Amino acid sequence: MADDSASLPAQLAATTLKDAVSSSEVPKAEFSDRVPIRSIVSRPDGGAGFAGNRVRIGGWVKTGRKADKDAFAFLELNDGSCPANLQVIVDASVADLSPLVPTGTCVVVDGVLKLPPAGTKQKVELRGEKVVHVGPVDPAKYPLPKTKLTLEFLRDVVHLRPRTNTISAVARIRNALAYATHTFFYKHGFLYVHTPIVTTSDCEGAGEMFQVTTLISEADKLEKELIKNPPPSAADIEAAQLIVKEKGDIVAQLKSAKAGKGEINASVAELKKAKEHLAKVEERSKLKPGIPQKDGKIDYTQDFFARQAFLTVSGQLQVESYACCLSSVYTFGPTFRAENSHTSRHLAEFWMVEPEIAFAELKDDMNCAEAYVKFMCQWLLDNCIDDMEFMADKFDKTCINRLRMVASTPFERVSYTGAVALLEEAVKGGKKFENKVEWGIDLASEHERYLTEVKFQKPVIVYNYPKDIKAFYMRLNDDSKTVAAMDVLVPKVGELIGGSQREERLEVIQQRILDMGLPLEPYEWYLDLRRFGTVKHCGFGLGFERMLLFATGIENIRDVIPFPRYPGRADL
Repeated sequence: MADDSASLPAQLAATTLKDAVSSSEVPKAEFSDRVPIRSIVSRPDGGAGFAGNRVRIGGWVKTGRKADKDAFAFLELNDGSCPANLQVIVDASVADLSPLVPTGTCVVVDGVLKLPPAGTKQKVELRGEKVVHVGPVDPAKYPLPKTKLTLEFLRDVVHLRPRTNTISAVARIRNALAYATHTFFYKHGFLYVHTPIVTTSDCEGAGEMFQVTTLISEADKLEKELIKNPPPSAADIEAAQLIVKEKGDIVAQLKSAKAGKGEINASVAELKKAKEHLAKVEERSKLKPGIPQKDGKIDYTQDFFARQAFLTVSGQLQVESYACCLSSVYTFGPTFRAENSHTSRHLAEFWMVEPEIAFAELKDDMNCAEAYVKFMCQWLLDNCIDDMEFMADKFDKTCINRLRMVASTPFERVSYTGAVALLEEAVKGGKKFENKVEWGIDLASEHERYLTEVKFQKPVIVYNYPKDIKAFYMRLNDDSKTVAAMDVLVPKVGELIGGSQREERLEVIQQRILDMGLPLEPYEWYLDLRRFGTVKHCGFGLGFERMLLFATGIENIRDVIPFPRYPGRADL
């Protein structure tokens, strides 16, 4: 076995695999001298057709055990390329078996693919001929034993949890949905726009935003500096003023004595230095510990951006500026909400997909949202079925059928008023909701799920919501009571998408901002889009993690994002 202390790249470079088959026979990884396990086991024959080929495999041991009185070891290797493992058999004559078998060990093995004995579940296995690399694990210290681990436990080892079957499957499904998202919008002529993470606008008007500031760190730095080097006293200032006076008197005396030019210039230079020193002393004397204030309030003109700034809650407002010249655009990125919520449906950092379409109305928005959700569901069925089968086996037996249903079923469309009427009818029939049903309420998750899971048993688009429960930028309908808003509701999660036709009329949106109690000044740039070449346009936002909850059947949103942030936790 190669020296464990050598680096993996050096070992792989020094140990060129001899007699390797051509890439057309067993496809290698694009930028590595190994064969991805997926390339072998995901074939219809389970890899049996590759028997006899010599390959290099790298992965992490899921389970390992010695057999036949330590004559050889069975290793179940997984490299993250698919849910399935590849069984590797290593003889004691090839390598020391003890470091190979602990769960979590990284192993790179050269060997020959063989057909296993009849009756075994695997279709092919690797007989190891040389162990190229071992990344050892101390079983006594490794946080992920091969026993069943809860998702809650795994949140405490967020840096290692991708090694588990569940989180690695979620990662592949998440990747597939991201790729599907870009594919869908590219195919439909949308441009991908990167909107800012740091913003001065509150898109939702909720005020639950993370503030971005350097005032606190600068105040801490100043406080330490003032302790180390106290500010000048009144006596220090007076002494500096006296020196300036003395230097000035000398210059005056030299001039009146008609001294030489060189002597006068030298004295003037001394006076200038004294004045500069005095200015620094006076400026430093004004330094006070704490956050700068003006008129009893925090002085944000002293902050990094010279004004209050926040982490974005949505890229919608900014991406609208691009829609109003490029027509069809979308943004896909992280958004942030400082909501002190500990529910299984809330994160402080989450990802949003937000398309915006010019020359379009609410019905176009609904059509786009429906097509996009169907496209993602079909994409998972076509490209991620092995991971979806894992989810169906371990978490939600209905998840694959749910994807099939959504991908193939027209979405029901019902007005908000009609939806409330249906809910009231259900209450009269004996259905109990925790939240009261009446016109004007913001539909709760239980209401949404009743509509999509019980009443219609398919996705539902609810549209034309009361204006008082929706954002200022949504277009006011002719009844002056509702806005052209729509939510897409799906089984398992309720609201998946929220969207609207945007208010393109300047006077109307100005009044809406004021009615919401928001200042106009931060939105003047947004109003310019209405002042100069206004256009009907619409858009929506899809919570990417909610889509993952819907697809996988996992219950807690903290388990479908790589590094969850929520109150009290921001690991790594």
